[in-house]
Amino acid sequence: MPGFTIAAYVGAAIAEIAGCFAFWAWLRLGKSPLWLVPGVLLLCLFAWLLTLAETDQAGRAYAAYGGIYILSALGWLWVAEGVRPDRWDVIGVGFCLVGAAVILWGPRTA
Repeated sequence: MPGFTIAAYVGAAIAEIAGCFAFWAWLRLGKSPLWLVPGVLLLCLFAWLLTLAETDQAGRAYAAYGGIYILSALGWLWVAEGVRPDRWDVIGVGFCLVGAAVILWGPRTA
């Protein structure tokens, strides 16, 4: 069911970006080391959510996830950092999403 995999990927992307941002905030923005606690928990959630992708191969799940991650990272750029993606960002993420769909749902021979 493609919708479930997409939902798992979107959740994983949000968890990964937020978890990584917690480390960024601690190391680059001078925030408290306590930021690492939710960061680690979010990164564990991210890893678990990736296991829910409806494919039997981890590598294929990770490769297809890349497109959703890139889309989510541009969403983070816009919402959290206040920088609106430009047309090249939009074109690039379009290519990535098409590639992710081909990897995940392309016809396979047995």
